[in-house]
Amino acid sequence: MEEKKNPKKANLVDHNSIKHVLDESVTEIVTSRGYVEDVRMSNLRLALGALIIVVALFAQFYKKKFPENREFLLLCIALYVVLNGIMQLIMYLKEKNAILFTYPPKDSFTSTGLVVSSKLPRFSDLYTLEIASADPKSISANPPVQFTKSVTKWFTKDGIMVEGLFWKDVEALINEYKKEPKKSK
Repeated sequence: MEEKKNPKKANLVDHNSIKHVLDESVTEIVTSRGYVEDVRMSNLRLALGALIIVVALFAQFYKKKFPENREFLLLCIALYVVLNGIMQLIMYLKEKNAILFTYPPKDSFTSTGLVVSSKLPRFSDLYTLEIASADPKSISANPPVQFTKSVTKWFTKDGIMVEGLFWKDVEALINEYKKEPKKSK
């Protein structure tokens, strides 16, 4: 007996809804190809966020009242700002538009995973998907590949995603990335 899957649906007037459905599908497609998600970056952000909350709680519930705890509050505020700055720096420099970091596939000769990034600018129907190496300086890293296509190609007028078309496009991009670069003589 075949299990019928619910179709993915997006609100066509909300670009965040469209991007979310597409990004979710990209993650499914890439992981179905043998790539395992690398969640270290997410875990680092969660740990930093928890540490920021702990600093804020210490500042809020410190046993002394205001005039006496002034130095402690200043230290907490400075620590809060520094930790938030570190988190923003990580998101800006490392994550950028990344929706997925992966480890290399198990039975692969490559020693680098993927960074999958996407963009869907506000008021635009052009979705850009890029696949690059997680370690671009690695000898086994391939050059990044990308496509930019209109989202109208993958959704019906009711907002139902035509998954087959999208899967074809994403799998073609993965295959393009995995191709051996041509050697120059």
